[in-house]
Amino acid sequence: MSLSVELSTSVTTLALIGGGEFSFGETREIDELLLSRMPAGKRTIAFLPTASGSPEYAVHLGAYFRTIDPSVEVINVPIYRGRDGRRQKNLNTILSAGMVYLGGGVTNNFLATIFESPADIAMRDAAANGAVIAAIGAAASCFGVFARDMRGGTALPALGWLAHAAVDTAFDPQDDVSLRRLMSLPGVELGLGIPPKTALVIDADGEGVIAGEGQIAAFRKR
Repeated sequence: MSLSVELSTSVTTLALIGGGEFSFGETREIDELLLSRMPAGKRTIAFLPTASGSPEYAVHLGAYFRTIDPSVEVINVPIYRGRDGRRQKNLNTILSAGMVYLGGGVTNNFLATIFESPADIAMRDAAANGAVIAAIGAAASCFGVFARDMRGGTALPALGWLAHAAVDTAFDPQDDVSLRRLMSLPGVELGLGIPPKTALVIDADGEGVIAGEGQIAAFRKR
């Protein structure tokens, strides 16, 4: 199954993963696909722990990725607060990577640090220049124009890489209330519900394919 989305920034491969424990192999099929799409001469993965605040996340992810492809190296990019997203060393690591991987956690943490930051600009530049951009869980839900406020509010302004769209990860088709709330917001015309162990992998032309074992819900306003 394929799914077309409107992009507001240039990408080569953008993967939005609904969730899943990589340590249990729940995202392995997706991760193998992402590694295969990395540029041949760039085998470094820049990992942003922003949503969770956990530097250990990168260590475990790096060990896992090396079981799939021993040639890759995962580098933790320590962006935890606003000033970290302005440090040139961090921006350079993002710009030179073959993949930028955004770990899961809390949307509020991620957007408070990344929204309209130099780090977001660096990710856009990396995406346009061939790097794979991969985000899981809460981070993946931040690529539409709004994201669910995980601290109880209605919604948060999000990165807006997907135009007129909202993304709800860890999606349960039996409980689509949060996605419908996002779709009620002005400017949202497409709602994407991505369950765990499932990813929407979007190419430069906005065509997305579904990877993993689940199904993605797509709701369009008429």
